[in-house]
Amino acid sequence: MECTKTQFVSVILDQAIDKPLDYILPNKLYGKAKVGTRVLVPLRSAMRKGTIIEIKSHSQIPKVQKVSELIRDDSFMPADLFELASWISTYYCTSLRRALKMILPGTLRKDLKPKMQLFLKKAVTQEKLKELSISLRKKSPSQSLVLDILLQKPKGILLSELLEQTKASRSPVETLIKKKILTSENIQIDRSPVHAFEFFKTKEKILTSEQQITFDKIHSTIKENNFNTHLIHGITGSGKTEVYLQLMKKARDLKKGVILLVPEIALTGQTIERLKSRFEEKIGILHHRLSDGERFDIWHAIRSGEIQIAIGARSAIFSPIKNLGLIIVDEEHENSYKQTDEAPCYNARDLAVLRGKITQSAVILGSATPSLESLHNAQTGKYLLHKLNSRTKNATLPKVTIVDMKEEYQKSDGYTLFAASVINGIKKRQENGEQSLLFLNRRGYHAFQTCESCKEVVKCPHCSLSLTFHKSENKLCCHMCSYELKPPPRDCPTCKSRMSMQYKGVGTEQVERSLHALFPDIRTIRMDGDTTKHKGSHDRLLKQFRSGKADVLIGTQMIAKGLHFPSVTLVCVLNTDGAINIPDFRASENIFQLLVQVSGRSGRGALPGEVIIQTQLKDNPTIQCGATHNIERFYQDELSIRKLFNYPPYSHFIKLTFSGKNEALALQYAKHFYTLLKNQLPKDAEVFDPIPSGYPKIKDKYRFKLLIKGNKVVQLSKIVYALQCSLKWPKDIRLLIDVDPLSTFS
Repeated sequence: MECTKTQFVSVILDQAIDKPLDYILPNKLYGKAKVGTRVLVPLRSAMRKGTIIEIKSHSQIPKVQKVSELIRDDSFMPADLFELASWISTYYCTSLRRALKMILPGTLRKDLKPKMQLFLKKAVTQEKLKELSISLRKKSPSQSLVLDILLQKPKGILLSELLEQTKASRSPVETLIKKKILTSENIQIDRSPVHAFEFFKTKEKILTSEQQITFDKIHSTIKENNFNTHLIHGITGSGKTEVYLQLMKKARDLKKGVILLVPEIALTGQTIERLKSRFEEKIGILHHRLSDGERFDIWHAIRSGEIQIAIGARSAIFSPIKNLGLIIVDEEHENSYKQTDEAPCYNARDLAVLRGKITQSAVILGSATPSLESLHNAQTGKYLLHKLNSRTKNATLPKVTIVDMKEEYQKSDGYTLFAASVINGIKKRQENGEQSLLFLNRRGYHAFQTCESCKEVVKCPHCSLSLTFHKSENKLCCHMCSYELKPPPRDCPTCKSRMSMQYKGVGTEQVERSLHALFPDIRTIRMDGDTTKHKGSHDRLLKQFRSGKADVLIGTQMIAKGLHFPSVTLVCVLNTDGAINIPDFRASENIFQLLVQVSGRSGRGALPGEVIIQTQLKDNPTIQCGATHNIERFYQDELSIRKLFNYPPYSHFIKLTFSGKNEALALQYAKHFYTLLKNQLPKDAEVFDPIPSGYPKIKDKYRFKLLIKGNKVVQLSKIVYALQCSLKWPKDIRLLIDVDPLSTFS
């Protein structure tokens, strides 16, 4: 059908149809519908929700139905986000439908509405209200009580709050409204999690010369509306956050919007506190633990321009900020910026750079341990490099000691969890009123349970993973699928040996109990996946520790980065040896970053800090560089190795993971895909034979991977996606495409 007067639109539906469908745009919607507008359209005698991706004057479809209506005029996707979605679709081998679905929060696809509540106000003067309260005291005490509350709230009160305080029914309130003593109106309730909190105001700090040079260069980019990516390579405690805050203030003075990304929900509370202490305006917080209602309110407040500063984890990069001028990615090296479990497997750091380019915004990537990709981009001129080599307030880097645990085991005539220097260090800090931080990246009490007779480890029946022992609940648990075995077996499930089961390995739960055995009066807080399950638990535990309610903080990776505790003067890394031996090209980089970051939690205040690293690999170059903060040497050595093997950042990987409940079928499809792909790849690309993934089985699904390596990643992505779309896939087989994977092992 061709028509020059009628307008047509191509619509991507929310449901699983990747191909866009054409519809006629009714005359009444001309001028209202735009690219990115959400619409309701007919499909197979039902109404479906979708997003307009194109407005055109022609359609090749013979019979085209009409768009039924627009879904909320304010819910359409901004042009820059739509352009970002198109890029994501091409680069990360996914459909535009999936990209749009990821960018638009689920709350917009549901029939959610703003939360409304009755708000009560007095309809008479304060003096008259007082008289009425006294006169009603005997004959209607419930009405009198309502008036007493209103006297304390001259500006009004929510009905729900009033009923909670009076413990009364609505009847006396309705009577007072009928008497025209009170008035009521429906108002929208802000469900923002920080809306009601008060924060102490702080003033801008005087910048050091290094900070000032960095600030000035980035400020000029913001002022001139120029896109540039700035990499701030600042040692721990060098004041990167203060630079962020002052640049955010300058951006807001210019009426520009700001997005600030943080890698962990644990850092969100601390960052919000810093922002609210500087900015009077409303701030939007976005992370996965928000309720649907909170996310709905925040998204619409950002979309309308009511909120101009958005902060959050990786999904906050999709905030529909108006007049965006500054994007900050704090701890840019962190793996949590990468989505790995579902398509599209995007990296929020890289999307921040692209969105900055689309909107002509300044982009800041900050880290004490930049990723090798970012550092390489700075060396080749793609990013502008700024260095902060000194800690603020004359603070110095902590003294670091490597303890050889082989020698400690000999001294104690067997295994010991803590080196003598660690025990003495904790005791000294407790006596001096200072704090210690113990890091171990494994939760639970014991790492696994094994049989002394046959040496078999008790594994999850659904995953290729050993079960972890949790003593507090007396259970074995899988940290992949949450399978539980309670109580743990006493006899071997494999060889049936009687009473042969032993526990091996150490987790944070055992560290805490062992510490209390050594120091009965010590106060501890443990932060890991078990103690931070509930909403608000991160903030609650961190505030307790920061306020001095514990002597020692014990935790996993969530306590290793970005947190600021002025009273922590001792950091102990209990064990990282296992992670060094993972067969992955990024293993050394990850361990180095972890050691430097966790060491940086010590000595951030007026008191000098100390770090103790326990290891059985004391001569390992990665541990040596991490202990001495020898960043230049580590990066130089690591980049030379990467260049030798043509690994990222000198090339790109694409990891394809085939999974299914039928092991043979999953492998068959992996091999079939490999054969077809091999014939289509350019000569400068390489594809490796399919092999079992590092975790061959997860949640009853067998997993096989194949890796592609090449330089022209967009060209490779198009080939892979076209091949995926051309094949008919059994329902049981799933293919996950991960462009620029963080790990080639898993």
